[in-house]
Amino acid sequence: MTSGGDCRLQATGESGTDRNGYTGHAGIINGMSRTVQVGAGGAYDLGYHVVWCPKYRRAVLVGPVRDRLDGLIREKCAEHDWLIVALEIEPDHVHLFVKAHPKHAPSYIANQLKGFTSHVLRGEFAHLRSRLPTLWSRSYFVATVGAVSAETVRRYIDTQNERPWRTGVPR
Repeated sequence: MTSGGDCRLQATGESGTDRNGYTGHAGIINGMSRTVQVGAGGAYDLGYHVVWCPKYRRAVLVGPVRDRLDGLIREKCAEHDWLIVALEIEPDHVHLFVKAHPKHAPSYIANQLKGFTSHVLRGEFAHLRSRLPTLWSRSYFVATVGAVSAETVRRYIDTQNERPWRTGVPR
């Protein structure tokens, strides 16, 4: 942390570019650390709490269905470079805390996960086809996680020219 409690983006030591062109990680330091993804266009830390339920809130997410659903959610998140922070599968609903790039709207994340998992699970488990007209209810809940204070945003803006990736870049 810098003196006087200034907010700074500092490299965390990871470098390189992933398949989407995102480069490295940084942390906003303001009393505590957090991981911020850094890309060519800016920095972000977007977390979403997503909840969805089977049709009629039936308790069908148990045993092998639960285990397969867990794997499918992890597979789809890895495919899109979404970071799973927490995943809880209850018999009648799913809780997911996921971090994603701003190009992926929360509705896109929810619909990708629901559509993919429904297609695969209903293909592999006949009782999910016979007991339910669709696996998931049409609705879902999503909320942002990890609000940033106005003071943190102000400090971030005030220190724009001090960013390591801005070195040598004209204003």
